[in-house]
Amino acid sequence: MTSATRGFKLDSDNRLNNFAVEPTVYVDETAKLGWTKYAEIINGRFAMIGFVSLLAIEVSIKHDVIGWLGNL
Repeated sequence: MTSATRGFKLDSDNRLNNFAVEPTVYVDETAKLGWTKYAEIINGRFAMIGFVSLLAIEVSIKHDVIGWLGNL
């Protein structure tokens, strides 16, 4: 049985390291803000949902929504 499978490590001097085995660090360097492809896909999906909702409202009230909002 190796030392890594039992949950401890030996350091460079072959001494027992009683601390937990540290996981490898993963750094995601992709952009999270701004004009990213993912942001544009989400924006397009919400725009399509809004447009279809607007059409559904116009069909249900049998008037155009812009004119209806202007008469309020």
